[in-house]
Amino acid sequence: MTKHLKKILCIIICLSIVFLFPPKPVEAVTNDSIKEKEAEIEAAKQEVSKLKSSMTDVEALKKELEKSKNNLTEYVTQLDTQLTNIQDKIDEYKTLITDKETEIEETTEELEAAVTKQEEQYEAMKARIKFMYECGDSLYMELLLAADNFVDLMNKADYIEALSAYDRDQLDEYISTTELIALCKEELEVEKEALEEAKLAVEDEEAAVNALISEKQTQLTSVTADISTKTAAIKEYEALIAQENEEIKALEKAVAEEKARLAAANAKARVYDGGMFSWPCPSYSRISDEYGYRTDPILGTQKFHNGLDLAAPYGSTIYAAYDGDVIAATYSSSMGNYIMIDHGDGLYTIYMHASALYVSKGQSVYKGQSIAAVGSTGRSTGNHLHFSVRLNGEYVNPWNYLQ
Repeated sequence: MTKHLKKILCIIICLSIVFLFPPKPVEAVTNDSIKEKEAEIEAAKQEVSKLKSSMTDVEALKKELEKSKNNLTEYVTQLDTQLTNIQDKIDEYKTLITDKETEIEETTEELEAAVTKQEEQYEAMKARIKFMYECGDSLYMELLLAADNFVDLMNKADYIEALSAYDRDQLDEYISTTELIALCKEELEVEKEALEEAKLAVEDEEAAVNALISEKQTQLTSVTADISTKTAAIKEYEALIAQENEEIKALEKAVAEEKARLAAANAKARVYDGGMFSWPCPSYSRISDEYGYRTDPILGTQKFHNGLDLAAPYGSTIYAAYDGDVIAATYSSSMGNYIMIDHGDGLYTIYMHASALYVSKGQSVYKGQSIAAVGSTGRSTGNHLHFSVRLNGEYVNPWNYLQ
C-alpha cells in the first residue's frame, strides 16, 4: 500500500467515524448521574450515622421504670409500651436490611455496567489514537489542501471540527465514566456499612427486648417475697382477671347486639361452619402450660388457666386459627397486646401477649393469615402465645377445635 493511498484510507476512516458514530450528548446525562450518585452516598452516610445514634438505652429505661414499680399494673403497662416501641424499631431495621440488600445488588450491577463501558471507551480511544498516529500530523492539512473549491473546503473544515469535537466528547465521557465508577465503589462501601449497622441494630434491639422481659419477670416474681405482699398481689391479680373477663364479655355483647341488628335487617351474619382450627403458631408446637387448673407462675397458687401457652421465640408469627372478623386488636395490662376474633355462632379465639399486631378491629381474616407476633406483653414472664377459645360466653378447651 502506497503512502498516499494509506493517507486517503485514514481520511476515509476518520470521516466515517463522524458519520457512523456522531458525537453523543452524554455529558449532561453523565453529570446528572454523578450528582445523583453523590446524593445517594450522602443519604447512605446519614443512614449509617442515624443507626449508630438511635440504639435503645436499656439502663436509662430501667431507671425510668423504677418510678412506677410500686404500682405493678402501671409498671407493666409502661414497660410494655417500651417493648412495643423497640419492636417498631426492629421492624424498621429489618425493612432497611431488605432495602439495603436490594440497593447493593443494583449498585453492583451499575458498577459492572460502568466498568464494561469504560473498557469499551478505552479500546475505542486506543484505536482512534492508533489511526491518527499512522496517518500523521499532516492529515488535516492534506484534507484541506485536497479541496476542489471553497464550498468543498468549508465542508472539509466542518468535518475536521466535528472529528475534533468527537474526540473531546469521547475523552470527557471516559473521564466522567471513570468518576462514576469511583462513586459507585464508594456508594457500595457505604451501603455495605449501612447494612452491617442495621444487622447489628437488630441484634442490639433484640437484646434490649430480652433485657426488659427479664426485668419484668424479676419484678413480677418478686411479689411472692412475703405473705403480705403475696396476699395483696393475689387480690390485685384477681381484680385484674375480673376486669379482663368483663372486657371480653363486653366485646361479645357488642357482637351479639350487632348480629341481632343484622338479623332484624335480614342481613347475613357470620356463621361458624364447624371446621377445625389450624395451629396458631405452626413453627412451634411445645405447650408450656395446658388448659385447666395449674400453679400460677407469678403468684405460686392454684389458678384456672383459660387457654394454651405455646412456647415460641420473640417475634415468631401468630396466625388466625380460623376465618373470622377481628373484634379487638388492642392492649390491656393483663393480656398485653391481644387480638380477639369472632368466628360466628358464639365462637371466639383470643391471642394474648403479642409483641406486635398486624390486623385491626373490623378487619376480616382467613384461616392461616398472619395476624401478630409472639411477645411477652401484659402479665407474662416470658415469650409465648396464650391462645384461648370461648363458646357462648365461657372459656372452653382449645384442643376440642385444633387439628
